[in-house]
Amino acid sequence: MAPPDAFLAAASAVAASPEIGHEAAAFKNAMRHLAGAVSVITTGQGSDRTGFTATSVSSLSMDPPSMIVCLNRASSSWGVVREHRGFCINVLAHDQLHIADRFAGRGGATGAARYEGASWQQLETGALALANALTVIDCELEEAIERHSHAILIGHVRAVRTREQAEPLLYWHGAYRHISNVDRVLTSA
Repeated sequence: MAPPDAFLAAASAVAASPEIGHEAAAFKNAMRHLAGAVSVITTGQGSDRTGFTATSVSSLSMDPPSMIVCLNRASSSWGVVREHRGFCINVLAHDQLHIADRFAGRGGATGAARYEGASWQQLETGALALANALTVIDCELEEAIERHSHAILIGHVRAVRTREQAEPLLYWHGAYRHISNVDRVLTSA
């Protein structure tokens, strides 16, 4: 299964270059060892809405509450994020693999068609939130830092909603996974 994340997809394209092919392949392999929560990033409004599947999502700050999302600038979502200045991070639950695939482009759906077959709610920034996502984090685009093939989106958090009693959808070693032993706690924070 191809990685859902635009970052790893870009690494695949770089691997074809003979000068840096070996280093890119080693880097791509190393990134496959990095387990991550699967998120769908939504942006835009009306027929201009789109989105993408990502694992390159992280908190940046508690004061003010801020998030980071990495986005390939070759993605159709890049221009929409810049224009609408907002995005919603929908952290997917274990039962939402089909939504991850849809926003990763599997099945050929693009733009607003990716939203079909699921329930969405518009939040403060205008971006859509998946009604039963594990966690929803609505962000106003504060800054987009362009580096290499990607943009680092810094989002100021405007709203948060969490679904209790669900496990996250994870991505590790080229496949979607879920926590199989959620009751086994190694440490507690």
